[in-house]
Amino acid sequence: MNYIEIFNEYKGDVTDLKTFESFIKFSADKLGLKNVMFNVIIIDDERIHKINKEYRNIDRPTDVITFALEDDKQIDTPEVRVLGDIYISYDKVINQSKEYGHSKKRELCFLGVHGLLHLLGYDHMNEKDEIVMFGLQKELLEKYGIKKES
Repeated sequence: MNYIEIFNEYKGDVTDLKTFESFIKFSADKLGLKNVMFNVIIIDDERIHKINKEYRNIDRPTDVITFALEDDKQIDTPEVRVLGDIYISYDKVINQSKEYGHSKKRELCFLGVHGLLHLLGYDHMNEKDEIVMFGLQKELLEKYGIKKES
């Protein structure tokens, strides 16, 4: 059993939250995750800016930040794999959906699966890793039925 919590701390309306939660659970299942725990926290640009500055020393908002608890070897939970937290700026979801010409639902789901893959150790620091990570994101979105234009 997976323990996935979605916390909506955004000040405005978050559309497609039920679809997002369903997609994240679908993605965890398709990735073969069993007995994992992680949180997704939806926030605004102001809050993610503060987090980005405090933890990454980058003085600007970003779209998604992850805190992978498995990177901390002091945390040992044999019965449940505690992956960590994914923070998503819904302000960025709104702006990037317009910029890329697709729905807020698609952008939110993209950022959610992007964050989940980061928690699992995927990265996109070089071209080879980016091809793998972005290919997996696209595959999961398409299998769930979320196309580029949706």
